[in-house]
Amino acid sequence: MAKRLAVYTSSLIVLISIIGCLRPKPATATAQAPSPSMSEPAPPVTDNLKPDEGAQPVTQPDAAATAPAGPDKTEPDVNEPPKDDSNDVAPAESPPRQIEPNNLEPGPIEPNEGMPVVPEPNQAEPNDLKPAKVEPDKVDANNIELVKVEPNVVDTNNVKPIATEPNDPNAASAVSFHNRCASVLKSFVDENGMVDYKTLSRKRLDLKSLFDDFDQLDPNEYNKWSKEDKIALWINASNIQMLDIIARNYPVKPISRFHSVLWGPNSVRHIEGKWTRYKFLVMDEVFTLSEIEQRFFRKEFQEPRVFLTLTRASLSSPPLRNEPYYGYKLYKQLDDQVRKFLANPLAFGIDKEKGKVYLSALFQKTDYGGQFVGKYGTDKKFKQKETETAAVLNFISNYVSEEVKSYLELGNYTVQFIGYNWTINDGSQ
Repeated sequence: MAKRLAVYTSSLIVLISIIGCLRPKPATATAQAPSPSMSEPAPPVTDNLKPDEGAQPVTQPDAAATAPAGPDKTEPDVNEPPKDDSNDVAPAESPPRQIEPNNLEPGPIEPNEGMPVVPEPNQAEPNDLKPAKVEPDKVDANNIELVKVEPNVVDTNNVKPIATEPNDPNAASAVSFHNRCASVLKSFVDENGMVDYKTLSRKRLDLKSLFDDFDQLDPNEYNKWSKEDKIALWINASNIQMLDIIARNYPVKPISRFHSVLWGPNSVRHIEGKWTRYKFLVMDEVFTLSEIEQRFFRKEFQEPRVFLTLTRASLSSPPLRNEPYYGYKLYKQLDDQVRKFLANPLAFGIDKEKGKVYLSALFQKTDYGGQFVGKYGTDKKFKQKETETAAVLNFISNYVSEEVKSYLELGNYTVQFIGYNWTINDGSQ
């Protein structure tokens, strides 16, 4: 390319110099042309040019004026015949085309210099994209792990017993037995734990049939049951027995006018001996409500939540469920029962303005309060409270909102026990 450019440049210089030499001569010739006669110049010009008179001013302007292309064709032939004829013709016909390649030469250089610019954006783009992909994955992964932990713990506890129920013949036997209580509970107990004692008192034969089932239960079969199914059996037996005691004494008759005024006419306290005098058979063994509580709930099983499942047939009592308790879902039922009980204003309440926390009389240390010490006793919280009360407060804090829990643990308050309402839980119409 450089060689061609040199050739074009040299040829262009030669042409410019020739044209420059030729153009002034016609200018002088035109100035001198009027002196000769108008008829003579033409023949002498051709004759004189052939020999050696090319230097005469008259003849040279005519040759230059009549044939300006002649020198263009002859000059390139003299200088560039051996190299390339086609290249010689192009610059002669259009000189601007010789200048255009000079302007275009930087053109091919610019893209060559621009080549490094092309990979730069390509390299920058993946670099920019990589962090964008990595960061959300980490954040998402961190967020998903945290969302999946808590519900999984709760679900596994509830699901495991259910999974064993159909596969374990002993569990199936227990479920079948617990189901015998379902008809009575569903028929006479509503969702709020109120009982239709009026109708139940007329259908005590249904209860008698159920007591026969408790009596005829084989101890060997019972011994194969899980701990949860055994607890469920004694809860169901106690609650059915309490229903029978109230049905026998319905409508409740006051002991005296004095007691009627003192306790109210419909108080369960008018039924004397309900804990120790009313007996029934379970697996051919005689029991009272008091014996079941002392032997199984206070000593053998040591599960304090059980005390909030036992009905006392009164308004301040834990609500009676309208379904039996089952071993495979016992702990779920116990937790649900605790929440239902604490939702009753006769069981739990807070008055921040007065700095008071109200607890059911069942939580007193003379009643069930001491039963919570073994499992929920603590010396790290509630340090100003009695041992039994501290254990109860620690237990309750597991079933209330975070706001209430914070107040129980950090607030300044005194505990006051609510007077027990022994009015019968009668839902009869």
